[in-house]
Amino acid sequence: MSSTIAELERRRAGARLGGGQKRIDAQHAKGKLTARERIEVLLDPGSFEELDMYVEHNCVDFGMPDQTVPGDGVVTGSGTINGRLVFVFSQDFTVFGGSLSERHAEKICKVMDNAMKVGAPVIGLNDSGGARIQEGVASLAGYAEVFQRNVLASGVVPQISLIMGPCAGGAVYSPAMTDFIFMVKDSSYMFVTGPDVVKTVTNEIVTQEELGGAV
Repeated sequence: MSSTIAELERRRAGARLGGGQKRIDAQHAKGKLTARERIEVLLDPGSFEELDMYVEHNCVDFGMPDQTVPGDGVVTGSGTINGRLVFVFSQDFTVFGGSLSERHAEKICKVMDNAMKVGAPVIGLNDSGGARIQEGVASLAGYAEVFQRNVLASGVVPQISLIMGPCAGGAVYSPAMTDFIFMVKDSSYMFVTGPDVVKTVTNEIVTQEELGGAV
């Protein structure tokens, strides 16, 4: 029994570490919190109940089987704010830049479904570079499932989005369909595509702030 508990604690520690200490330190160096730290700040102390902590991606191409991280880049679950139940997902930028995979999307959809079942708000802490390229259309299909939940939840439960970093492409389509969007001045951005692509296509030079900043 003790060995089983030790193995469980080892796996929990690995999941909590996300993309590793080096990437966590890089996140802190930018003045940002990690996905789990953001949840701790948002919810009542000790109220968070995590779901699917050990889920990993199922991609078998491009060397991805050797790059699995428990949780697959998003922390999901439920908790309370001032004693009221909410469901939450927090994307982990330390894991593949918070990019969305098929399993990542399934985790988000699960908490959205649960929120609709019980009539509780769903809060998304978005910090993602968009679709996970290695998964191709499977990632895009994952976005389609999330978008469907946005539509089904519209007018049923409050949907709240917090943009916590540079989000592009699919990472901003879902927040655009939610009821409220909050952004962080000078460090969060929303755009279909970034300044480099804009320059290539239109020859126009714009900054991230000009293209999709908070103000």
